[in-house]
Amino acid sequence: MSGCCDKKEDVRILYWNIQNGMWADQGNNYDNFVAWINEQAPDICVWAEAESRYRTGTATKMAGCEEAYFPYNWDLFARRYGHEYVVMVGKRDTFPQVITSKFPIRIVDRINGNGEDIIVVHGSGHAQVEVNGETINFVTVHTYPFKYAYLAEDRQKSAEEQGGDIFRATEMKHICEESILKHDPKGKEMWMLVGDFNAIARTDNDVYKRAEDDKCFMLHDYIDENTPFIDVMKSWYPDEFQHTTLSKRRIDFMYVTEPLYEKIVHAETIRDGYATSVRNTEGLSSFCYPSDHYPLVIDIKL
Repeated sequence: MSGCCDKKEDVRILYWNIQNGMWADQGNNYDNFVAWINEQAPDICVWAEAESRYRTGTATKMAGCEEAYFPYNWDLFARRYGHEYVVMVGKRDTFPQVITSKFPIRIVDRINGNGEDIIVVHGSGHAQVEVNGETINFVTVHTYPFKYAYLAEDRQKSAEEQGGDIFRATEMKHICEESILKHDPKGKEMWMLVGDFNAIARTDNDVYKRAEDDKCFMLHDYIDENTPFIDVMKSWYPDEFQHTTLSKRRIDFMYVTEPLYEKIVHAETIRDGYATSVRNTEGLSSFCYPSDHYPLVIDIKL
């Protein structure tokens, strides 16, 4: 079982794609989910897919806000694990990202595209969390998931041309340009770029064994070549493949700048206990219990 911070001065940051607003536990008043969060004792949480979308145990869509608990009640929910501050950072559709925290949060910008040729499908955002007089910048992401490009007229042709990979890389370029590259291109401050990237990294190609010119690497190549971000899990576990989904892919990432990286005292991908991902075999939906993704956690000493 994963441990919590050992010393009070450590700050724990937890990220998880909770699949349709923790669909698996909503019929249980989220009691199992809350118990797990309290066990982890995070100080800051970043949640992806932070909106209720389907009725429990099914793929039947909810009838809007009269049924959906999230995102409307994140403030009430966060209090159950001791977080006073809540901000919806990125939202353009029904797959938002939410930050909850024991420390004050401020929105700097919500990043949805340029209104013309660039669309950030699930939305993104830049927020700042003030931790004991120090500022941590968070950029939350959940990029477009499909093989074909967004709004592609011929989906099959677009998929064959890896239109989805090209589109995701365009999203990421815009997100970085509107956040860290706008405010701190050298990465002199503490930043985290975190979320479901829906893209694999070239640094893991010893596992994937894809062609070197495969467009699937475009998104992370852009980050590596154009930003000061460091891939936390790859840096902490250079010889271990830290997959983040039941399908054994690594598509959830925590990137940080050097000033934040040097403060990390622990980094972990959690795949045990409540976070153990199990494929649903009941035939009522294709979702997993409790999610098809695994949580990522780091402890930092400020």
